[in-house]
Amino acid sequence: MLVGIPKEVKNNEFRVSTTPAGVHALVVAGHTVFVEKSAGVGSAITDSEYVKAGATILDTADEVWAKAEMIIKVKEPVAQEYHRMRRGQILFTYLHLAASRECTDAIIKSGITAIAYETVEVNRTLPLLAPMSEVAGRMSIQVGAAALQAPNGGRGVLLGGVPGVAPGKVVVLGGGSVGVSAASMAVGLRADVVLMDINLKRLAEIDDIFQGRVKTIASSPYAIEEYVTQADLVIGGVLIPGAAAPKLVTDAMVAKMKPGSVLVDVAIDQGGCFEGSHATTHADPTFKVHNSLYYCVANMPGAVPATSTAALSNATLKYSLALANKGWEQAMSDDAGLAAGLNVHDGKIKYAAVAAAHG
Repeated sequence: MLVGIPKEVKNNEFRVSTTPAGVHALVVAGHTVFVEKSAGVGSAITDSEYVKAGATILDTADEVWAKAEMIIKVKEPVAQEYHRMRRGQILFTYLHLAASRECTDAIIKSGITAIAYETVEVNRTLPLLAPMSEVAGRMSIQVGAAALQAPNGGRGVLLGGVPGVAPGKVVVLGGGSVGVSAASMAVGLRADVVLMDINLKRLAEIDDIFQGRVKTIASSPYAIEEYVTQADLVIGGVLIPGAAAPKLVTDAMVAKMKPGSVLVDVAIDQGGCFEGSHATTHADPTFKVHNSLYYCVANMPGAVPATSTAALSNATLKYSLALANKGWEQAMSDDAGLAAGLNVHDGKIKYAAVAAAHG
């Protein structure tokens, strides 16, 4: 198969979909890999490293998309890429279509076969979302702590406190990969951490993981309001696979929060779990709602590409090889988990949650 690796063009997106090791595995399996010139520079990967792995470097994105039978990306296509998609081509990437009617419509119109990393399933887990969820969860505390600093508009709280001064209060919504990763970092900084989830069994597992250092609370609108309004930093990490995120923190709750408190919406790729959320970029990451600061960057792991690219490529390579070796229909016939990744084919939505999100 002819496989294309284009350079990412989303604002401040420095990741690339496949490392030289991944390219080498595809080439050894008998496939031809086209990499756009400088595609890996943001992740500290040179063109010469790709050439050494067996890739062919092409000068432009147009050439890569035109030649390739399968495009492997990191992020969903943006407007400047829509015209490059075509019927009969495979697109394998993060899509998050429930959050974007514009992108969904463009993919439908193109006729391309679009397979989403975030809906591939194995034993009710999301193996291609997990590595970026872990990165984003850990980053959420890092960026939240920075936003809390007074020069950045925050209330001037040090999450870990100091002897004689109470630590900052962190509330984490969601007990999945994002939530546990965020809680781990917050505990490491010696913050006062509460994690909320609707799944009591999951809360018991998290309590055991952290040996009581994280307070676990059964989630409800009443409990969310109680804890969020006391928090210095709130992390939104809830997920319904493929669907729009539920709005757990209302505008009315935020109006009651401490001035200068910070909310980091890691669910923004799926529309966000705070009522006032809208997607931002690394170039302009925050905005105010009432007296609180929102951080809603839709590609958080793009800021740490050397780590994120390697983690993503490690996770996706197995599936990229299956699609290239067998074609998408046979690969999905052989692997029901990969079949769950099919979001759009031949102008029709194939994932129920995406269809529901857009009516």
